[in-house]
Amino acid sequence: MTGRLPDRVVDVAVVGLGTTGAMALWQLSGVEGLDVVGVEAFGPVHLHGSYSGESRLFRMAVKEGSLYVPLLRRARELWQELEAEAGREILLPVGALSIGPVGQPELEATLATMAEHDLPSRVLDDAELAAQYPQHVPRAGDMGILDPLGGGLRPEVAVLAATEAAQARGATVVHHCRVTGLERTDDGVLVRAGDEVLRARKVVVTAGSWTSALRPDLAGLLTTRHIPLTWFLPRDPSAFRPEVFPVFMRDLDGFHAYGAPCLDGATVKVSFSTPEHDDLASVDDVPALVPEDLLAAFSEQLPHFFSGMHPFPARATSHHDTWTPDRVPVVDLDPEERVVTIAGLSGHGFKLAPAFGLLARDLVVDGGSALRPPEMALAAHLGRQAAAV
Repeated sequence: MTGRLPDRVVDVAVVGLGTTGAMALWQLSGVEGLDVVGVEAFGPVHLHGSYSGESRLFRMAVKEGSLYVPLLRRARELWQELEAEAGREILLPVGALSIGPVGQPELEATLATMAEHDLPSRVLDDAELAAQYPQHVPRAGDMGILDPLGGGLRPEVAVLAATEAAQARGATVVHHCRVTGLERTDDGVLVRAGDEVLRARKVVVTAGSWTSALRPDLAGLLTTRHIPLTWFLPRDPSAFRPEVFPVFMRDLDGFHAYGAPCLDGATVKVSFSTPEHDDLASVDDVPALVPEDLLAAFSEQLPHFFSGMHPFPARATSHHDTWTPDRVPVVDLDPEERVVTIAGLSGHGFKLAPAFGLLARDLVVDGGSALRPPEMALAAHLGRQAAAV
């Protein structure tokens, strides 16, 4: 369905069908008797959201700590369920490799997470790194941590698969329809799209970088940032194929590098970020092209990270996401239990997407979820923000 909102009262409207919205729609469509409508400003798959860019990293052992491990366990199960339902490969079980100097705080946090949750792992010293993963350029004193439960994700495939699976279960989807406002009533929420109105008993807001337009009360909590992604040409693509090259993360000389194996037979995704991303006034300010000075800086850094790769980007694309001050996502149900909001994924949310979809379902249907960390509630965010002033 394109462009027109249905003329009926629905149980749940999901606003935004990207990273979390498609998964929320998929989870809600499995609830018997629930009339669910998903509304998306763009098409079924598009270049405007935060999820585009060929691949995303999945890590079970996360440096962000134990807050996320129960969600990640459930997310991994749900990725596999979605693959089975859609008949598409989404989760690439290639492992995830973190590299850095011995004692680096991020690596120590990763090891602590693995130990606390009894996660499988393999620790490599610099000589073992060079022998097993000669594509990388380790320094003396470096170490690697291989997370065998990690891997890559195909985000465009995932979003489309979840949306189509929800439609097959009976959900209604409206594309090319931009929601311009939400209005609470005595018995639900009016979802406005220009002069059209959809009447819903409950609403799930999963609008990504457009969240503040629908929830202006969150504008002081969410910051939109530019994320450049780059791909480089290896001299031997077979050395970077998924069978021998895990997804990776590495911090070196003020640059954070991350990426995935060669998935198109020609290029390898190697993307960089500096400690401070570029804050934007709004998503409308995302540059259409990655600035040349950034590309030059990335080209200069590449030989320090990899051997056997041409140092000039073969492809570069601009993306965005919203950050919270402490990078903890917002997963909230309002006091009237009518509006669920999931926002501020802070650059590390795609791997958790199906678990966020499950949380949305639980908050809509049950009014709560034992799986949701209390730190993700809006009240907790506002409390931490006030304490930091």
